[in-house]
Amino acid sequence: MTAQDVIKVLIVDDHTVVRTGLRLLLETAPGLTTVGEAGDGAEAVRRCHALRPDVVLMDLYLPGMDGVAATERITAELPEVRVLALSTFDLEEHVVAALRAGASGFLPKDSSPEELIEGIRVVHRGEAAVAPRLLVGLIETFVRPARPRAVKAGPLTGLTGRDRQVLELIARGLSNTQIAAELGLSVSTVKNRVSDLFGKLGVRDRAQAVIAAYEAGLVTPGEP
Repeated sequence: MTAQDVIKVLIVDDHTVVRTGLRLLLETAPGLTTVGEAGDGAEAVRRCHALRPDVVLMDLYLPGMDGVAATERITAELPEVRVLALSTFDLEEHVVAALRAGASGFLPKDSSPEELIEGIRVVHRGEAAVAPRLLVGLIETFVRPARPRAVKAGPLTGLTGRDRQVLELIARGLSNTQIAAELGLSVSTVKNRVSDLFGKLGVRDRAQAVIAAYEAGLVTPGEP
């Protein structure tokens, strides 16, 4: 493994003991390295510009500039940097806010070391590190959809019928493999369609695509 293959991680948390624990954990994982730490959102933005990490582990509850605002700044100013939000599930509305701000996923702070390490690798690949059905549950609770089936034109303008099919299946929590089986397509074809769909919607990943589908009214809470 070369230095270029190693995923560079910036740890952002206002508790020194948490940052230390995360750093010690990541240093034992092959293919990962920590390039720095930050204790608040403003410092996280500055350190991202200076250190150019691949992935930021972002606590959402920070003094001063919070993790949501920092995520929005980082993903807007450094679109190559991926953000993985860390949070507790009793404040889920802030998790959805982080996804809207550009985070590529989120994990609870009590995730296992294996889950955290895999989450970092997943977002580094450009995918969303969110359990699909859990994401759907969050969005059904906290995203305000359009009236049922009254699809807004704006976010979905330019989508083909097949695009809408794929987006609806993504929003229902299906993986690329499951979508391929559902539509009778190859997995590689679905992967390409999903990538094109993200471009048309102006979103970075599945998490933001699901939010777009709910907000546009393409799918509505409670539907099977």
